[in-house]
Amino acid sequence: MDFETFFSSFELNAQPCTGSVPITWSQGRTVFGGLSAALMLKHMYVQLNDQDRKLLSYSCNFVAPLIAAQPFSISTHILRNGKNVTQIESRIEQNGAICLVSLACFGTQRISKVQVSSSCQPSILTQQIQPQQTIHYIEGVFPAFIQHVDLNIQSGALPFSGADSTELHGWMRFKQPPQNMCPELYILALADAWPPTLLQLCDNPSPASSVSWYIEFLQPLKIEELNWLGYEAITHMANNGYGIEDAKIFSRTGELLALSRQTVAVFDS
Repeated sequence: MDFETFFSSFELNAQPCTGSVPITWSQGRTVFGGLSAALMLKHMYVQLNDQDRKLLSYSCNFVAPLIAAQPFSISTHILRNGKNVTQIESRIEQNGAICLVSLACFGTQRISKVQVSSSCQPSILTQQIQPQQTIHYIEGVFPAFIQHVDLNIQSGALPFSGADSTELHGWMRFKQPPQNMCPELYILALADAWPPTLLQLCDNPSPASSVSWYIEFLQPLKIEELNWLGYEAITHMANNGYGIEDAKIFSRTGELLALSRQTVAVFDS
């Protein structure tokens, strides 16, 4: 089941809503984090019911594993609906335990004299998307959800390759790009598809998981189509089993769309 088909089949109008995720969208023992985050965001949109308020920021804490193919519930609450900004919280619970907690900020676009253009220019704009650089899904080697995603590596290395670089650049898309979906959902789900950059420093298979994730969207989003997006990530520092990773997400033409930061736990001892 592809990304758009899954969303269209998931009943998100209920409060709380219930459902489950197919095993093909798993990431180890848990549901792919980008998918679960996108599900919570979609449920927020249903509660928001205001197309004039655009997503400014989204944060998510991965509290406990969300097990695939098992039922769970999503509950969403508007914390405050101000004149210009709405704050919304969403939670996923499974078997009586909280698995994920997210907080999003939606804002009305306003006229302002303050205008600062992004100076970021992705290096991958000068590089072609070569089919041989796209990760090919191998069952038992890559997480199951990778069969739905194209990750085209331009620089950096694969996990557990013992590399000496903490940067990872490339292009990303769903194998079946959605036709009718807001770009924020598309970006959010894809931004979590890449492996943590610190895993390429490991020289043998080592479990890792996101602890917290914060992503900001540069509205209005200048995106031509829901297809290839650019991704450039780097781990600034890692010690004592945790690393901090920053990433930039670009459109196909180089427009900066979002800024992401994750705290990642790695178990390589």
